[in-house]
Amino acid sequence: MAGRPREFDREAALEAAMLLFWRKGYAAASMNDLCEAMGVRSPSLYAAFESKEALYLAAIEHYVQTEGPPVWDRLGEGATAREGIAKLLHSAAEILPKSRSAPAGCMAVLGAVSDEWPASIARAVRKVRSDMLSNLHARLQAAVADGELSAATDIEALSRFYLSVYQGMSIQAKDGATQAELEGAADAAMAAWPQFRRTG
Repeated sequence: MAGRPREFDREAALEAAMLLFWRKGYAAASMNDLCEAMGVRSPSLYAAFESKEALYLAAIEHYVQTEGPPVWDRLGEGATAREGIAKLLHSAAEILPKSRSAPAGCMAVLGAVSDEWPASIARAVRKVRSDMLSNLHARLQAAVADGELSAATDIEALSRFYLSVYQGMSIQAKDGATQAELEGAADAAMAAWPQFRRTG
């Protein structure tokens, strides 16, 4: 008589899949790799997630929910938008190099550089990056409304500039940049903040 099968821990399996996809990318992570990392057999994997594509979509959502907040929640902190963006970039400088077991860089940024995705994954990950841009845009719009920035500020360009800094820091972290080096990049980016003196 066969022993009772081990209970499937979906959250632990999803965490393992996320780390593997993050490290290897979608195309390079084989089903055998995923089964081994997740500690499951392929029937259990397919029963829980239906396909490799669906598993990646679940993994990137898990990434957004677990890895995103320690960096992107900092954007809402600080008395000003400038302080919020500085906190975001310095948190990124601390977290992106990864001194723990997780890979370096941002999963949503790194895949965009070289990975080959099905269309559904490309759309989902593009939305993650679009949400990053939208969050920066909203914080900068509030800065204009509060008089921190001039009404003439090109919010779209400034949002894209700071997102580009974050994305570049992610790639540099993957290439081995240290926290101190990334903090230097963050400081340089904040030195480019538009100068505006409110009158009246």
